[in-house]
Amino acid sequence: MKKIKVAAVSYLNTKPLLYGFERNGFINSIDLVQDFPARIAAMLLNDEIDIGLVPVAVISENKAFHIVSDYCIGSLNEVASVCLFSEVPIEQIETVILDYQSRTSVQLCKILLKHFWKKHVIFKNAELDFRNQISGTTAAVVIGDRAFEQRLTSPFVYDLAASWKDFTGLPFVFAAWVANKKIDEAFLLKFNEANAYGLQNIAEVVSKIDYPLYDLKTYYTQNISYNFDALKQKGLNTFLNYLKESDQ
Repeated sequence: MKKIKVAAVSYLNTKPLLYGFERNGFINSIDLVQDFPARIAAMLLNDEIDIGLVPVAVISENKAFHIVSDYCIGSLNEVASVCLFSEVPIEQIETVILDYQSRTSVQLCKILLKHFWKKHVIFKNAELDFRNQISGTTAAVVIGDRAFEQRLTSPFVYDLAASWKDFTGLPFVFAAWVANKKIDEAFLLKFNEANAYGLQNIAEVVSKIDYPLYDLKTYYTQNISYNFDALKQKGLNTFLNYLKESDQ
């Protein structure tokens, strides 16, 4: 039987989910690849994979895409790893460099700048090594593990999930398990069980990772919220509606 192709981001925030895949043996029943979010979204759009943990903005690009899991990468307040970094306060920012690794995060920043901070800026697409350009009135959206490094150097850190919560009163969903085709229900049941296993064993997950820049127990239990519940669905729908408005 042909294995289901599954892609997940190679960030710290997916470690609990992938730990479940590995420890309960589910990984043997799938073809797993890891990459950064925007690349996984492209793979899903090109039908190179069946299920991807993708930036949720991709859902608006294809009506055939649908969320297939009870788990996601979300946040109820501060997410810590998706931020706008600057040397000056938000009022003084003139240019914002947009991280190339996730469309959802950059779209979230654009929405917040327009509707929450009510700030007009010049947007610039990031190159591979862009964090050294954070200087003066030029800020940047930095996501993932690199954001923990940037937190140590930038004097102004605007957490995008916390700002979204202040703006809407809702949690934010950065990425979800999305399929581009019908997936067998029995497979999805085991898929959810594998996700849950890692989340039920956070202490084990943390013990396997040597990471000095941030407390991972805090990250996995307070910053990231993995359950895709009704409130997160509401937050996601609100975000997708803002995306539709910006496309019109």
